[in-house]
Amino acid sequence: MSLVIEDPRVVEFDVQTDEMLVNMGPQHPSTHGVLRLLLRTDGEIVHECTPHIGYLHRCAEKIGENLSPPQYIPYTDRMDYLAAMNMNLGFALATEKLIGMQVGQKALHLRVLIAELGRIASHLVGMGAYGLDLGTFSPFLYAFREREIILDLFEEACGARLTCSYLTIGGATHDLPEEIEIPDGLASLTGRKPGERYPFLEVLEMFLQWLEPRIWEYHTLLTRNAIFIKRTAGLGVLTREMAISYGCTGPVLRGSGVDFDLRRDGESIYTRMYEGYEYEIPVAPFAEAPREVIVGDNWCRFYVRMMEVVQSIRLVRQAIPRYKAAAGTHREGFKMNTKLPKDEVYLETECPRGQMGFYLVGNGDAAPLRLRAKSSCFCNLSVTDKICEGVPLADIPAIVGSLDIVMGEIDR
Repeated sequence: MSLVIEDPRVVEFDVQTDEMLVNMGPQHPSTHGVLRLLLRTDGEIVHECTPHIGYLHRCAEKIGENLSPPQYIPYTDRMDYLAAMNMNLGFALATEKLIGMQVGQKALHLRVLIAELGRIASHLVGMGAYGLDLGTFSPFLYAFREREIILDLFEEACGARLTCSYLTIGGATHDLPEEIEIPDGLASLTGRKPGERYPFLEVLEMFLQWLEPRIWEYHTLLTRNAIFIKRTAGLGVLTREMAISYGCTGPVLRGSGVDFDLRRDGESIYTRMYEGYEYEIPVAPFAEAPREVIVGDNWCRFYVRMMEVVQSIRLVRQAIPRYKAAAGTHREGFKMNTKLPKDEVYLETECPRGQMGFYLVGNGDAAPLRLRAKSSCFCNLSVTDKICEGVPLADIPAIVGSLDIVMGEIDR
């Protein structure tokens, strides 16, 4: 029998990891704005994700209580600055509801055309930025190439590219120009000669005809890319019940399988804008989804936005002939010193990131007594703690990026 002698120099420890708090942001390339996420981690696993907001707070609502509605339109641009036209539209409709203004058919079809172009531009940024979050650069360049053409068209229509202040009380500040120079980017893509002049709507149709096939190319490049699927499918799952209980809206809600869109299902003057238009609402689950996909995951939220681009192209194409044929003017008159009645209204619109609402209270003065904005991104961001629980630290940018938030709308 051999005798085993323990080495007194060997000391055994019960090795355990300690919990650690990690700050992601407020300056971080994948937080889509000035957002701080406080992560409680155990090794590489995240047990808690707490958003800290307010770094971009600008007192936008209180400012609106000291300005007349037309003066406040530029402040709405700065909320969701990637979808400024849609922000303009929501506030303009709320004001029109308060004062009982009826807008002509030409202005309504113009609004549909511009708002859906804004949705396309916003979702293109979402696609490109999300690809960038996950480590691919090419889709970002392609997305911004297409978006640049839309911004060129916005510039021709109103003189601005990002903060447009174009859709205002009564309609739009200007009618669409009859003829413009073809944007350089579109000219090079379609083989046209730079500097040639075409009717505005013909240039728009030319762009839509070029853009639509590109969407299916991006599916090949990104949506069905094996690495992209690994980073998105089955991760950040937001169940239908959770999405509803947290008040999520827009692509986040429809990515969880809830078939609801204010353009079709609302009862306001906003919904009536889309009466007679034919379009579909993309909702998970999708028959073409990879087998790894779970309803409510990162992939579904991304794919809803991609398919909404196709439907927005369809809507813009329908708006073009309706705008041409509509009688009336692009704007009803509204004076800066018009008194707001002693009443209150609340109106929501289906913006690219969800339902954006404006609450107005008039008291007989030109400026409202109260102005409040309900952010879609605020509700969508509130689910991060639930859908980030128990995931590896490296998956946090993929989950937060799939929510497609803009901090200017949340903080206001």
